[in-house]
Amino acid sequence: MTPSTPADRLHGFDFDAHNAEVKEMWEAFWAGSPTRTPVIVGTNTRFSILDPVAGASAPSFQKYMEDPDAMFDAQIAFQRWVRFNILQDADLGLPATAWWVSPDFQNTYEAGWFGCEVEFRDGQVPATRPDFEDCPERVMEHGLPDPFGGSLATGWEFYQYFKDRASREEYLGRPIEARMPGFGYGSDGVMTVACNLFGADFVCTTMATDPDRLHQLFDFIVQATIERVTAWRAREGLPRKRDSFIYADDSIALISTRMYREHVLPFHKMVFDALGTQYGRGIHLCGDATRHFKTLQDELNINWFDTGFPVDFARIREELGPDACIQGGPHVELVHAGTPGQVYDESVRILQTGVLTGGKFVLREGNNLAPGTPVENTESMYRAAREHGWKADDI
Repeated sequence: MTPSTPADRLHGFDFDAHNAEVKEMWEAFWAGSPTRTPVIVGTNTRFSILDPVAGASAPSFQKYMEDPDAMFDAQIAFQRWVRFNILQDADLGLPATAWWVSPDFQNTYEAGWFGCEVEFRDGQVPATRPDFEDCPERVMEHGLPDPFGGSLATGWEFYQYFKDRASREEYLGRPIEARMPGFGYGSDGVMTVACNLFGADFVCTTMATDPDRLHQLFDFIVQATIERVTAWRAREGLPRKRDSFIYADDSIALISTRMYREHVLPFHKMVFDALGTQYGRGIHLCGDATRHFKTLQDELNINWFDTGFPVDFARIREELGPDACIQGGPHVELVHAGTPGQVYDESVRILQTGVLTGGKFVLREGNNLAPGTPVENTESMYRAAREHGWKADDI
């Protein structure tokens, strides 16, 4: 295989010029002096595993998550495809230093760590079943789970295997680097994990009828999360508290802001105060969770928001102010099934809502590219930002 082939979307593209411009653009953006609106595309191997074009030789999800060689090969192949086919403000073409691989159990890792069974269904991403619906307190029977046990032990075994294999191989003339499993350091969020463990019906109903019971379960989940992340950071020689700590909790889209403040916010505060400094706090929230954004900013000092859909960009920019960094864009299904013209028009509409005030806006699909999305549609987002995005001369 040559580094770029005629079948690649970006065949013949000037990668050196692009990468130099993107590096300079991001440096200016994070320094607080943005020169234009960046565009990123959120995607991972779930795209190639479920997409016949991007992943013609990709394994099934079950093989991917049970066979370290299958995971290793799929990640390298997907990186190559993205770098030569997806136009975005990222390093493209052959990597300057190395390809990378890291154990990846998709969104099953956390509920799996607590003891839920992973299910593999044809044509779907892997998922866990809420195995503690019968008696939620059962999850606490044996105390806090081992930070390196369960599914995370498998992840560590994969990591060691990746390091050994990567040390003996290269790909397209570049070395391969094995990275620590990211799932040791993050969380899907206390309410989302609780929904995965006990079922959303139980969580929402108990929040209203027996909050003390739910708070006890939330406290267990949060203490386990803090202990796990602290242990994994220590294993890598990192401090317990770090700048730019990013959290998530998609399930808070299910509740009102009053209920969020009363039943979930105290536990979010515990996590942020235990694991993050006050600098660079961020949150990822899919779904319609923007009603909570101002509370998150005021109560938790969060100033980086990765959004889903639907999003009123004009309103949240007005509420959060010009210094908040907001990421978002067209509905992921529009990007998936719409025409390039529709994606372009919606991207332009978003860019013209006022969300560009202050320049701290990153255009992306909202949220995570669906398998089968035409690359022409992501390129429409990119073109819209280049033609209608924020530039220093605009203000």
